[in-house]
Amino acid sequence: MANTYPLESLFGRVLSPFEQFLKHSSAGGIVLIAATLLTLGLANSPWSEGFHHFWEQPIGLFYGTAFRLEMSLHHWVNDGLMALFFLLVGLELKREVLVGELSSLRDAALPVIAAAGGMLMPALLYTAFNGSSAGVNGWGIPTATDIAFAIGILVLLGKRAPRNLIVFLTALAIADDLGAVLVIALFYTSDLNQTALAGAALTLLGLGLLNRAGVRRAAPYWALGLVLWYLVLLSGIHATLAGILLALTIPAMPAYSPRHFEQRIEGLLGEFRQQTSLDDAGPLSNHRMAVVAANMEHASIAVQSPLQHTEHGLSPWVTFLIVPVFALANAGVDFRQLDLVASLGERITLGVILGLVLGKFVGISLFSWLGVKLGLGRLPNGVTWRHILGAAWLGGIGFTMSLFIGQLAFRDPIMVDQAKVGILLGSLIAAVVGTLWLLLIAPRPVEKA
Repeated sequence: MANTYPLESLFGRVLSPFEQFLKHSSAGGIVLIAATLLTLGLANSPWSEGFHHFWEQPIGLFYGTAFRLEMSLHHWVNDGLMALFFLLVGLELKREVLVGELSSLRDAALPVIAAAGGMLMPALLYTAFNGSSAGVNGWGIPTATDIAFAIGILVLLGKRAPRNLIVFLTALAIADDLGAVLVIALFYTSDLNQTALAGAALTLLGLGLLNRAGVRRAAPYWALGLVLWYLVLLSGIHATLAGILLALTIPAMPAYSPRHFEQRIEGLLGEFRQQTSLDDAGPLSNHRMAVVAANMEHASIAVQSPLQHTEHGLSPWVTFLIVPVFALANAGVDFRQLDLVASLGERITLGVILGLVLGKFVGISLFSWLGVKLGLGRLPNGVTWRHILGAAWLGGIGFTMSLFIGQLAFRDPIMVDQAKVGILLGSLIAAVVGTLWLLLIAPRPVEKA
């Protein structure tokens, strides 16, 4: 049988958005591990002091005396680069709600319920250990799940992890991200600047009007997005939330409908063939052929929604640059200055570890069971309760978002380091236990003949 898709034979199978996401997640998890190990190595090396000062160097943008914005490199990473991380999170959330795993109430119910339990139980467990201490503000640290690490492990487990289990944990982690965003917005903000907040609201309104007016070019959204980020930074709300707000305004509908795209491509393809019959030298010497090829490229972009196009363009940058740089700037703990054994007895460290390991496991598994028993959700096809328990363990890998919340929760460097130790150890324990559980206890899916 002839190959119906010649481009596939040339360039390989075209991956679905979900498959591309899994590919990035698994590879990104490996890169993130490498960045973390490098950071810990530098933080405990003879170069540790220089490494610390590198991130604290001030970097500023200014225009005469009219405009000046200066922050340390550390803050540029946490407040600036991570805004792009949250933009990607927002785009993923919007896509999943519109057409993905969260678009159907019946399919979304179980992972959303599980995510709620996976946030509530760790927060309660942490608070039980820190309720009367200065560390109580860190209750949000163990509520997060690191999607890159968790999904990366499932992908690397191969057939031990059914595809629907990956879908379940992906949807859970996305719902968890939304919960973490709400936690940051509601509980980890400083005093509000009402003028800047009003300016941010007007900018957001402008972005919404661009969407309603049918503007599909990216440049106006990026330009107003920068203004929105700056005003949110001045307002006292954490600047990274501008990424989520910007994502909500990115259009989800493309400029071309599938039928319009098909008609446009057929017309251009006919003209391209006509030019080929006249001159087989190619677009380099045939100007008209080059114009037709460029129009084909434009049509291919126009049939994709700006949301989809932005997400696909941003995803590799976030996965392979922004998140590893964030780890380099935030994951370092100088164990020479910290009594590791003594820190394990500290309330903050112990609360984070137990929250990530025990709280996440109990919360996700218990709420999943309640959701199914009450008829609010259903187990995915091919997924057993043993698989759900394995996913519940992996949900305790907090890392990126936990480190981020830890930076917001505490100003005392000692308390931040105690939280980091808890995050690193808790995430490691959850990853090891979850992996071993799925390898040794969860059944291998039965292959169909």
